[in-house]
Amino acid sequence: MSNSLREKLLGLGFKAPEPERKPEPRPRNDRRPDAGAQKPGERRGEGRPRPSGGKPGDSRPRTSGKPGEPRRDGKPGQGADARRSGKPRPAKARSQEEIDLAKAYAIRAQKEKEERIEAERLRQEEARQRREAKARLAEFLKDKSLNDPAAEIARHFPYGGKIKRIHVTETQLKALNAGELGVVQLDGRYLLVAATLLAEVEAIFAPAVALRVDPDAPAGDDPYADPQYQVPDDLVW
Repeated sequence: MSNSLREKLLGLGFKAPEPERKPEPRPRNDRRPDAGAQKPGERRGEGRPRPSGGKPGDSRPRTSGKPGEPRRDGKPGQGADARRSGKPRPAKARSQEEIDLAKAYAIRAQKEKEERIEAERLRQEEARQRREAKARLAEFLKDKSLNDPAAEIARHFPYGGKIKRIHVTETQLKALNAGELGVVQLDGRYLLVAATLLAEVEAIFAPAVALRVDPDAPAGDDPYADPQYQVPDDLVW
């Protein structure tokens, strides 16, 4: 556009177009290198070292393959791999005092066990002997009891730490107090028998002899022998 035409247009109110501004180039020092840019003379994939055993682009390091396997660099695995390698940890050595104490505990425990076994064996043996003795006593006293179903006199006597009683007739009471009769306990029952049988009963099973009166003993030794000291039947012991 010539200057004369430019002046005419400006006179008519038109503004002259402003010149286009070009962007100023950055200084070379401000430019940041592109992390992914390829340097001249470098093949693609050679710019950054790749972790051993990983895929391209995988930044996670791999120290070993499967647990327990040595790493590719030849060094054994660490951490969990070392624990899974199967090598036992060295046991802590025990002192001689601890060993002696453990032996003493073991000996005492074995001794207590043997004592319990022996005590149980003796208990079972005693129970067996009692059963057999009671069976022989029951066979021995068969048809030898003198108990009278019509007896009404209660003759009390101490037995097993308690006061027990047996019903007798008046004649049987006199014979019992004179030592001619005796009382035997069998299966929870009290049997009146002749005094001559008490010795054999005692030989079979001594605890079964419940009452044996000594006719030569003072009367005060057996306060229940006198009928006037009889305990009432309705008295609860």
